[in-house]
Amino acid sequence: MYAVTLDGFGEPEVMKWAQVPDLPAPGPGEVVIEVAAAGVNRADLMQRQGFYPPPPGASEILGLEVSGVIAALGPHVRDWHVGDRVCALLSGGGYAERVIAPESQLLPIPEHLDVAAAAALPEVAATVWSNLVMTAGLHSGHLLLIHGGGSGIGTHAIQVARALGARVAVTAGSDAKLELCRELGATVLINYREHDFVTVIHSEYPGVDIILDNMGAAYLERNVEALADDGRLVIIGMQGGVKAELNLGALLAKRGTIHATNLRRRPEHGRGSKAEIITELRRHLWPMISDGTIVPVVSDELPITDVAQAHRLLDSPENFGKVILRVD
Repeated sequence: MYAVTLDGFGEPEVMKWAQVPDLPAPGPGEVVIEVAAAGVNRADLMQRQGFYPPPPGASEILGLEVSGVIAALGPHVRDWHVGDRVCALLSGGGYAERVIAPESQLLPIPEHLDVAAAAALPEVAATVWSNLVMTAGLHSGHLLLIHGGGSGIGTHAIQVARALGARVAVTAGSDAKLELCRELGATVLINYREHDFVTVIHSEYPGVDIILDNMGAAYLERNVEALADDGRLVIIGMQGGVKAELNLGALLAKRGTIHATNLRRRPEHGRGSKAEIITELRRHLWPMISDGTIVPVVSDELPITDVAQAHRLLDSPENFGKVILRVD
């Protein structure tokens, strides 16, 4: 079969579409997916650069989410059939013609949804729901602040929060992106190049109930300042660095909570596992996907042979939403 290989670590040009060994037979509880499309995530860019190795036992091939059709079943798979349209959350291996996935990490593709567009869903859906709802307890009436509102995570989180009755504030680097965030349901729009988000928040509100943060160290102090009493800061990225000084007094005064989470290295089963998250998605989020309340936001769709360009697009300041790779 063919897959994206790495000729060392570095710039996007190290990735090549090349022949690789065929997959082994699927094991118990596993399926083989004939890949229609793969989602591109910032974790892929980091792995390409040598900064984010896959967890033990995972494929070295890039790709944390795919959509396609089940081509083969391993032993003891009973809830899925060959020919089912699915999207899947992976620990790796998605940039390929075929991939093996645990049945516990599959989601059905709603009839109305294009199979390629569904590749934009598993990673953002699992990240947003596990962090905002399962961890931070987002519900109606909360004020949520999303850093990077124009990202794949951000565009999905806006829709989920609005569907649950929360108010949404976002930061983004351009007025054009903020306008698109407004169309998705955000009501407090902050251009971080022109305004301090803490000042803007406190000019209208006592603080925010939940912050979804992709910046890490660079925003830690200001995020704590922006929290309301009993507020929760959820850190899911480190684009602004990994080390910062924390004023525990400020956090204690607000009875604040900080969560730092990672999706890729979660166990397959058990408490806090990928299987647990997928079960919650099917029960609570997937009905909103099925009726069109929440839609995948795709900025660019390219053939997988243009994978280098796809990585450049995702890393571009102009990118809004997800980039997906078609596997023809």
